[in-house]
Amino acid sequence: MGYNHLFGPVASRRLGVSLGVDLVTHKVCSLDCVYCECGETTELTLERQPWVSFDAVRRELDQYWDENPDPDYITFSGSGEPSLNSELGRVIAYIKDNKPDIRVAVLTNATLMADPQVRADLVRADLVVPSLDGVSAEVFDRINRPCKGLDPEAMIRGMETFRQGFKGRLHLEIFILKDVNDTPQEISLFKTAIRRIQPDLVQLNSLDRPGTCDSVTPAPREVLERVRDALGPEGVEIIARMPKKQAPETTGKRKENKKDITGSRPRKALEGAVLETIHRRPSTVADLAEMLGAAPEEILSILNDNLSRGRIESREQARGVFYQTRKAEH
Repeated sequence: MGYNHLFGPVASRRLGVSLGVDLVTHKVCSLDCVYCECGETTELTLERQPWVSFDAVRRELDQYWDENPDPDYITFSGSGEPSLNSELGRVIAYIKDNKPDIRVAVLTNATLMADPQVRADLVRADLVVPSLDGVSAEVFDRINRPCKGLDPEAMIRGMETFRQGFKGRLHLEIFILKDVNDTPQEISLFKTAIRRIQPDLVQLNSLDRPGTCDSVTPAPREVLERVRDALGPEGVEIIARMPKKQAPETTGKRKENKKDITGSRPRKALEGAVLETIHRRPSTVADLAEMLGAAPEEILSILNDNLSRGRIESREQARGVFYQTRKAEH
């Protein structure tokens, strides 16, 4: 059985071996962020519904558990905002009831955290990573291009309330755009919001892959360091990977991971993992080899085959050639 809602597992810089769960279809979200690596939002909404059914996800999880070693984390992310799925809490509970040793992470844009039911759905997660890219309405609108009716102050209140009853870890992620949300005025607002939310960690990110708008570029290292020092620096870390040209690798052995996340995976299974990964995040050959624990020449062969068949496309960026699916045909 192939997977439609699970992807990976990948070797994550932050979470170790992480199996992704995508609870929405491409691309359902409450924001249309200028930097989003998943592409332009096609269904801009605040409506919670079973965009992907609980039974469909349960069947795929059961299949995965039967055939693979347990990952370090199961991470809810992917094509859009996971909390838009009204089955989120039910899926988290199923994982924790059946695999209590696997940690659960949820990457969320925090737009629905003012909703008590969303906060209740998230409470059994081990790690919740909400994002906050703008505190002032002007900056929030400019970066995140939200669904009508969203208010950053309501989001902050929701995170503040959630923090008070949440026993897991809360990491607040801020995506930095130079000359947009790194101004003294916005940094001052961020500091006030952070004091209210009380996250365990603040993580500063910047563009690493092709985003929705070509005009968005990675924030320079000195900008990220200036923001870090202004916000902390204790309890604040830079997680952005600085652009560095990577030539496609055509030879070499697979890098060893703490866990073998590929085993003796046949080409068809590896191809499925590659396509599901680049459907959700544009990646280079080196990215995929590292994330999937496979040899670069295996990855490149799969990519070239799918390029010739018109299933995927490539884009040249500062860090190398990125591959992504043609969304209308995936």
